[in-house]
Amino acid sequence: MRPKKTRWIKCVPGERCFKPVCKPLNKVECVCLTLDEFEAVRLADLEGLKQVDAAKKLKISRPTFSRIISSAYSKIADGLVNIKAIRIEGGCCKVDTRSKK
Repeated sequence: MRPKKTRWIKCVPGERCFKPVCKPLNKVECVCLTLDEFEAVRLADLEGLKQVDAAKKLKISRPTFSRIISSAYSKIADGLVNIKAIRIEGGCCKVDTRSKK
């Protein structure tokens, strides 16, 4: 398998873990969302960018963006439906300090 290309994100999220209130963190299963998956959701859903434009911001291809966002949606759905914590960490990312809003 070839190495993953570095993905460029706008910033690292402030909160890194979201958990159900009904259970303590040590009693709940966890789903890990990578930083590039988090950024893909932010670009597509919060900023409303089309996949091709969001892929350019992450400096990856559109098909790669599609795979990343699909994986993110699957993990988020698993966390919400199965009452799991959603932790944001890891991934092959660097923060792009040059980008303007």
